[in-house]
Amino acid sequence: MGKVNVCLKRSYITVTILIAILSALLLAVILFDHRRLHNHEEIDTLFQMYGISIIPLILAIIGVYGACKEKKWALILFVVGMILGSLFLIASEIHALAQRPQEPEQLKRTYLQMLPLNNASQSTIDDLEEIQIEFQCCGLDQGYLDWGYNIPQSCVCSQEATNPCVEAPRSSSLSEYRYTMNNQYVKIYKEPCVPYVIAHEMMVHDTAMGMFLGVALLWILSVALCIFILRRLSKKDEFPVVVYSTEAKAGNYTPLADTVELA
Repeated sequence: MGKVNVCLKRSYITVTILIAILSALLLAVILFDHRRLHNHEEIDTLFQMYGISIIPLILAIIGVYGACKEKKWALILFVVGMILGSLFLIASEIHALAQRPQEPEQLKRTYLQMLPLNNASQSTIDDLEEIQIEFQCCGLDQGYLDWGYNIPQSCVCSQEATNPCVEAPRSSSLSEYRYTMNNQYVKIYKEPCVPYVIAHEMMVHDTAMGMFLGVALLWILSVALCIFILRRLSKKDEFPVVVYSTEAKAGNYTPLADTVELA
């Protein structure tokens, strides 16, 4: 068994520990967000995220153990597992890139299924009101008209509003509210929320794709370093062969004692 270069081993252990840390952080985020994902019925996505976080974490622990103890079986298991994981991430990236042009339209159809808002469930209305406050918008497709008469307070423009506002229709539930200072009708956000939500979702989507691409490259780097370590462990060190023979001839020398006697 050959001796592994110290710099190579330290580089591999550093990269593998980084993979373990990232996997542990991802697992913590998933556990924290488990209830929200489960409530939105994203079960398949939830299981995939658990797999992407737990399996690399276990493989990283095995890989560090194999490098420290120079166990070939542990390093081979790490290489095989990480290669399969890298192929899965690359395939997912390619699929996501192929589906990206259709994502905005699919998201729009999903949100428009909430209409009409008068018949929406209370949980849907609560979620939409949070979206309206966050993105400074009102309604989904046609602005405040989607709410009909009952325009919620979340549509009311705040003093720090940056998006355009319009005066609330006098035939709405907000018509009775006036500002006490200048006796003007309350103003509400003009733009619908769907364009803002889609832009936000696509930004998150692109960020996630970039992060997973970086993770895949990190996994490939760890595989390459591990393969170099395995090759070094499989290489036999060459030592000079020492042969002992009973027929070896005596050297041509004169005993010192005989020389002294002759003198």
